[in-house]
Amino acid sequence: MFFRSPQSWLMPVISQLFLSRSRLLKLRHKAEKKRQEAKRPHVIHFFHQLDDPYSQLLTKALPVLQSRYNIILETHLVEAPEDSAVPERAMLKAYSLLDAQRLANRFQLDWQFVQPSELPNSDAASESNALRKKWGHYLGATLYYEGEWYWGIDRLHHLEDRLNDLGLGQTNFNAHLFPATQYAHGQITPQNTSIDFFFSFRSPYSAISAAKIFHWAHQAGVHIKLRYVLPMVMRGLPVPAEKRKYIILDAAREAYVQGVPFGRLNDPVGKPTERGLALMPFAEMHNLAEDYVMSFMQGVWSEGLDAGLDSHLKIIVERAGLNWTAAKDILRSQSNEAHWRAIAEENRQALFALGLWGVPSFRYENTSAWGQDRFWVIEDALNAQFGAFPDD
Repeated sequence: MFFRSPQSWLMPVISQLFLSRSRLLKLRHKAEKKRQEAKRPHVIHFFHQLDDPYSQLLTKALPVLQSRYNIILETHLVEAPEDSAVPERAMLKAYSLLDAQRLANRFQLDWQFVQPSELPNSDAASESNALRKKWGHYLGATLYYEGEWYWGIDRLHHLEDRLNDLGLGQTNFNAHLFPATQYAHGQITPQNTSIDFFFSFRSPYSAISAAKIFHWAHQAGVHIKLRYVLPMVMRGLPVPAEKRKYIILDAAREAYVQGVPFGRLNDPVGKPTERGLALMPFAEMHNLAEDYVMSFMQGVWSEGLDAGLDSHLKIIVERAGLNWTAAKDILRSQSNEAHWRAIAEENRQALFALGLWGVPSFRYENTSAWGQDRFWVIEDALNAQFGAFPDD
């Protein structure tokens, strides 16, 4: 049995409070009170990276946002994020061009990437870079409003909700500017239709995807091929503090919108994840891999279970329908460790071959996409091949 530090027992309690919806709303209320006391107008700060496709795309959306709400937009030109925040810069550059164009097409924005003739020098951008870091972010294409960050057009719906709550809408609107509808109820697909699902047990976004994709797949008759990988930090890749904080806060907002229980977490970094992955071949052998993944994700991301403890891992294993005594024997096997590590590495290489590096990611035939908010790309590919999903 692997023992965790005392902090492991406190983490679920602290995280539940830190990531709760009530805390977010209280922080928004407190920020609004401070803004009023300082007599500041409603200013949205846009951190614009000129050579970033997502930033360029956001410039197309912001005038529409301004036309809806009584806000002021202030633009700050920033440089690209530091290497520690972008582990695969070349792949990000290539993928962001594809992804931003997909977003433009989906939301009917007249946009195409334009390489800027020049970029702001370090001296000119240093003040904006420092402000971005001070307020707690690391990327371009980000918006900041009174203590809270929103990345790209993907998160404008959160900002819109906040602005509407403040009564800043110039008229009544029934829908968000860029709603991210996905996991639609679809027609039954032909037998043997399969989607690769690349995930990590330490990825909060993977946990959100796992809570949705299996149910969707069962309804659509689609087989999900599970492709697990080791978390980036367990592969020696650094994750800056700003990135860690934004991801977990953003994941909590996204989980709330998706109706996925989330927030009472026990970070499975290290041994807990290794123990979880060690049982994946065992779960697959018994055709219970999806149940096991769901149980693990639910346990560590919404119930605060510590998969490094036998008593907690037993709960995860048994409610998936697996035998705990057999699972304990597998956890002691060195040959099993070599087996699952080889599979995880094979999956990582397959992910990289798709031009992707992060999770969750999905692949259907020649179409691949990264992000829990990009499953619609896969749905579109299926629709193109098998016909549009009918209404319920």
